[in-house]
Amino acid sequence: MITLLIYLIIVHILGDFVFVSSSWQEKRKEGGFRSGYAFLYPLIHTALIFLFIRDIRYWPVFLAVYLSHVFFPIVRRFLETRLNPRWGFGIEQLLHGGVIGWMIFWYHPAPIDLSLLFSTKTMLLFLAILLLSTVSREVMKLWMSKWTLEEDDQSHSLKHAGATIGVLERLFVFGFIILNQWQAIGLLIAAKSVFRFGDLSRAKDRKLTEYILIGTMMSFGLAILVGIGYQYVLSHTIPVSLPEIECIRTESGSGRKYLLIACFGKPHLHSQ
Repeated sequence: MITLLIYLIIVHILGDFVFVSSSWQEKRKEGGFRSGYAFLYPLIHTALIFLFIRDIRYWPVFLAVYLSHVFFPIVRRFLETRLNPRWGFGIEQLLHGGVIGWMIFWYHPAPIDLSLLFSTKTMLLFLAILLLSTVSREVMKLWMSKWTLEEDDQSHSLKHAGATIGVLERLFVFGFIILNQWQAIGLLIAAKSVFRFGDLSRAKDRKLTEYILIGTMMSFGLAILVGIGYQYVLSHTIPVSLPEIECIRTESGSGRKYLLIACFGKPHLHSQ
């Protein structure tokens, strides 16, 4: 299973990001299905996956790879015209990931336990990310709003750049705490100080320096507080599972048998 997954991911990366011709892509975008490039370009992916697998019994994989790279770029083009390039690229990659997952499950069926998504550990991690992103951002915005500096003019800055940098640095600090790499937090502070040196050297007085230091200390402090709290709760939490109720057993599959046991909060798939 892992080997096939690695092959499919490598082929997708090589076909979409390495062996890619800008002129082919432009012609495919402009012509759509009317362009022969829309049908020629996916042959690269099909040839690559055939070179990796070299087994004709996997012909459904070859066909799925070919068809997905014929139709998904059309979907991407449609989304780019209706939304923006970021949405088009992201949704196209998600669709390719779904096809890869389906092919892996088709040839190597494995138990699927969706209860992991709603486990105590997962929900605690999701809560920590929310605290580090939206909650901390609003807290800092409210706290720092009582100071207004001319030197901190946002008109010459990227839109939402400061908030994005703050969220990223708090997530980095949180990750370092989970990995027990406290020394890396010091390196992150030093790196931020270096990049901020230009602003500090242009400051007319020490107000901007104090403003930056307060913001930095608050951001790192909130991240450290959330990280320590996460570790404490994680180490003192007893796993909680949803109670199982009556299971429904159904058999399905062509050529193979699957026994699907659907329990409340705990779906399991067993091969027979």
